[in-house]
Amino acid sequence: MKQVILFLSLALACGLLFTNIYNSMIDAKSWGTDIPGSIETAREYFKAVNPGNFFRIFSPNNQVLALVALVLFWKSSLSVRIYLGITLELYVLSELFTFAYFYPRNDIMFKNSLTDIDAIRKA
Repeated sequence: MKQVILFLSLALACGLLFTNIYNSMIDAKSWGTDIPGSIETAREYFKAVNPGNFFRIFSPNNQVLALVALVLFWKSSLSVRIYLGITLELYVLSELFTFAYFYPRNDIMFKNSLTDIDAIRKA
């Protein structure tokens, strides 16, 4: 059971990583190609759902699985505890970075008016 939780956490973290890589390499490049037209197109495309819908489900679940793995492996060696603790800490820090950087950036690109083109380009 312990290993199943650990590998579920690892698999979910890998999925989140590759989703972020895809967003950075494909989606973000598409949004920034022909501003403001590309932003208008992205806004229209993401009317019903957006990548945030995915991350709001899977990122907290990943953190919970990492916490459960840490608790389950707590009585293992100190090095395992340290690595799992660092892992959980990095997951939480990445979530804080998301709230501090990506949410305001996405608001600039997808919610604010399209009149300030320079702000959208910088985002």
